[in-house]
Amino acid sequence: MLTKLMPLTLLVLSVLVGTSACSKPSTSKPLRQAQDKPNFIIIFTDDQGYQDLSCFGSEAIHTPHIDQMAAEGRKFTAFYTASPVCTPSRAALLTGCYPKRIEMARSVIFPEQNAGLHPDEVTIADMLKTAGYATACIGKWHLGHRPPFLPTRQGFDTYFGIPYSNDMNHPDNSNKPWGKWDELWADPESTLTRWNTPLMQDEAIIELPVDQRTITRRYTDKAIEFITANKETPFFVYLPHSMPHLPLYVPDELYDADTDTPYKIVIEHIDAETGRLLQAVKNLGLADNTYIIFTSDNGPWMQFKHHAGSARPLRSGKGSTYEGGPRVPCVMWAPGRIPTGTESDEIVSTLDLLPSIASIAGIELQTRGPIDGHDLSAHIHGKGPSPRDELLYYSSRGELDGIRRGEWKFCYAGKERKPELYHLIDDIGERNNLAAAMPEKVAELKERMTALDTEMSQSIRPRGIHQP
Repeated sequence: MLTKLMPLTLLVLSVLVGTSACSKPSTSKPLRQAQDKPNFIIIFTDDQGYQDLSCFGSEAIHTPHIDQMAAEGRKFTAFYTASPVCTPSRAALLTGCYPKRIEMARSVIFPEQNAGLHPDEVTIADMLKTAGYATACIGKWHLGHRPPFLPTRQGFDTYFGIPYSNDMNHPDNSNKPWGKWDELWADPESTLTRWNTPLMQDEAIIELPVDQRTITRRYTDKAIEFITANKETPFFVYLPHSMPHLPLYVPDELYDADTDTPYKIVIEHIDAETGRLLQAVKNLGLADNTYIIFTSDNGPWMQFKHHAGSARPLRSGKGSTYEGGPRVPCVMWAPGRIPTGTESDEIVSTLDLLPSIASIAGIELQTRGPIDGHDLSAHIHGKGPSPRDELLYYSSRGELDGIRRGEWKFCYAGKERKPELYHLIDDIGERNNLAAAMPEKVAELKERMTALDTEMSQSIRPRGIHQP
């Protein structure tokens, strides 16, 4: 039988001893108790590489609006997702849990599958609703497209978006022109003639196929409409863009037939739309009470070259547990709250957003059971170090691949699972394997990695399975 939600003090004990699962919180809360709460907007791009912003070193891609956010806020250069692929990464962001802990670590969910994030898991949206927040998910969901798992069942008042990746077809993922990226870019109409990807409003498909040329702009339109309608109440907008995941499309007026430029054009379009959202927040007089977090779900799909981004100076990209897979760009903006033009190279993760948002909002931390996130609120505000000094790496299939602890990273590489050890401060590109020269450090990190994973394995909560 499910018990009540755990407050913070009990939660800390539960992480140590493994507390039983708990039910979702009640969402009934008098609006007067929600006054003066800060607003939160999370912009979550798809497959955007570490270097795919000007402020993170790109010379080819120009992102003046996100650069402005960095100049007015705080840049995080050691920011990690909990998986190098879509579904597990999103589950971790919304619940503060490693995907393994909530049985969401096994690759991505496809249209023909019936799995999803268990409805009893407590998301950021669930938690904020207890404090009177209006909540919206606008964009790619990919945590289960069957009715029990849709955003409207996971704490969001409203949903508008593509329920899974934009290279997936309704209803069974068949008849896709997958991999023909140059051909598809050369024919913008292919979004309507070669794909059968759905657009949903709340729990109904409203457009099939969706016109992906306009989807980034329409997501932004919906976000602006929502914050305008809820400017008098606290709100949470989760804006997970479908792009730059392949296939790439942009509005007709931005299109360039040059097949060397698709990725650049798409990122610059996302930047322009981010700027439009940022300006709307300012125009509505909400800038001094709104946090905006911009980051990506995982690194670039490097095998597709000019249709993908760059993780330089990191090694590898999407699907890999080398740094280029889970380490992504992150900018946080909140004028007057986050110190201007600052930068952190300390370990931070999407796992930490749920407890940090609870702390910033001044509300009780609520979860279904043990979580893996830390309260980073002091560090976000430049008032202390990050409380996170270690992070586990899980593969796209949910296998334990490694650990970062402080400046050191131990991982297994290749099918042979060869041990590798890197000092990330001196070797961010993971070129100099020190495992053979430092066996004691390898043994120390392996022991810690195994201990953390063993604890988690003893308290895994089931994912949801829909029985049609």
